[in-house]
Amino acid sequence: MAPEMTGATTTIEPGSGLSVLLKAALPSIPVVGGLPGVRKAPLSGFGGLGFDRRPVTIERAHVEAYAAVCGFPTKDTVPLPYPHMLAFGLHMALMSDPAFPAPAIGTVHLENSITQHRPIGVGETVAVSAHVGAPVAHPKGTVFEFVTTVRENDADGAVIWEETSAYLRRGRGEEGSSYGMVFPDAPASGTVWKLPADLGRTYAGVSGDHNPIHLYPLTAKALGFPRQIAHGMWTMARCVAALENRLADAVRVDVAFKKPVLLPGAVAFGSTPVDQGFAFSLSNPRSGAPHLAGRTTDL
Repeated sequence: MAPEMTGATTTIEPGSGLSVLLKAALPSIPVVGGLPGVRKAPLSGFGGLGFDRRPVTIERAHVEAYAAVCGFPTKDTVPLPYPHMLAFGLHMALMSDPAFPAPAIGTVHLENSITQHRPIGVGETVAVSAHVGAPVAHPKGTVFEFVTTVRENDADGAVIWEETSAYLRRGRGEEGSSYGMVFPDAPASGTVWKLPADLGRTYAGVSGDHNPIHLYPLTAKALGFPRQIAHGMWTMARCVAALENRLADAVRVDVAFKKPVLLPGAVAFGSTPVDQGFAFSLSNPRSGAPHLAGRTTDL
């Protein structure tokens, strides 16, 4: 079915499962990556791209499966990071589009910011759109900022949830450029979470993110990791779950992803009160190496 145009974005039905992974991987395959319809456009001249999806009703079964994997209680409202699940297919469609100048495989999730204007109810119908703008200079390459907007009911509804996901494509950086949020210290406080080897596969089952770096030792090694790693958005969600009962209904959560979390493994959680919220962190419980830094801000 041909996509429908709605304003500045294109309405699509996001793909799922292995078909999404295959489409994302094609530009990275020698010879295949140069074929028409697969070949990526040059970085110079890329000004942006946007997709949206038809209004979607939030299903309790999926919310509860996500909550169980990420450590949230069962409630009649969705966990704060949950709408990212509704936008993931749009993100992959944007990355897989030939007009987007970087392959999805090998693009690193660097930072994430979520603003929740009010809790979203299970069973509520929402409109979801995502767009990526012109590239931003980074010392180690190029950053692409994917902006997601969730509205009440349809495209004309009030904005209730927003997200900016920053992805880094490593390469020639721009000397003198700077990029990245700075967070207050939040030393580990004695809470250690042990993470099973199949966590990446379990989270992939609810998120749709089947990137091979998260699945098995063999697939992760093929992409340069010693074994599979946890999803960055799982680490963010698990931290938010630990703080959820202390957050306001209207809140912003910012995180920076540092070193990957190898699976199986363990992470040490820390949090400390700051002005209008909490600073938090995940680190290696033995070496203290940082995995994630973040903060919440009540609005």
